Amino acid sequence: MINPKIEAAIKAALHAFAEYSPVDAQLFPRLIHVFSLDEDYLTKVDQMDGVFNDNPDLEELREVFFDLLLVNFFSADVNRLEEDYLESAEWEGIEEDTLDRGTELLNVLLYLNECRDEDIEPELEDYLKEFLLVDEDEFQDEYRIYEPIIANQILIESPVSEINRVASELPDSEIKELFYPVMCFFQNPVADDVDRKEIAENAVNKPFDMAVFSILETFK
Repeated sequence: MINPKIEAAIKAALHAFAEYSPVDAQLFPRLIHVFSLDEDYLTKVDQMDGVFNDNPDLEELREVFFDLLLVNFFSADVNRLEEDYLESAEWEGIEEDTLDRGTELLNVLLYLNECRDEDIEPELEDYLKEFLLVDEDEFQDEYRIYEPIIANQILIESPVSEINRVASELPDSEIKELFYPVMCFFQNPVADDVDRKEIAENAVNKPFDMAVFSILETFK
């Protein structure tokens, strides 16, 4: 099964990526096929990896699409499994096997799902303090990961060119690649065509940044 939101996000991401880097026209149906398979989660991961192995030009989106596959599992596939499946030893084993997969985009997507369920507008401060709980002592791993964003929250009020400048100067970290599109999204969750053009013009890595930004827009 595939969640319609996930299908729309895949389409939006590939379309945005293709504006700045060539994409095989068959990628969309191939990925939709993989996401829709009535198979166990790890089989679908293997199938998805096969698609990316065949399309090395799209490699930088592999882990972002892993996040999408996981969100799809939580929202669609898990419905056909036992009610307590996510508490099972089998799922615990899957989590161990995929510990090094995915990105912090997963947390943003789960937050946007929660915003939609509770009918609230996404805001950066709410995401950091109420969803990730970065101010709580027991969530200092999240604080460490998101420290570049926490320290630069003022950029929400700045031009996107300034977000680009800060993003370009960040040291390597789990959040570095996502910094620009995530900050741009929280600054302007309902960007119009003019805003989107400015975001693209100032992007650090246009294909990747606009693909991620498009995924976030779709989830919003």
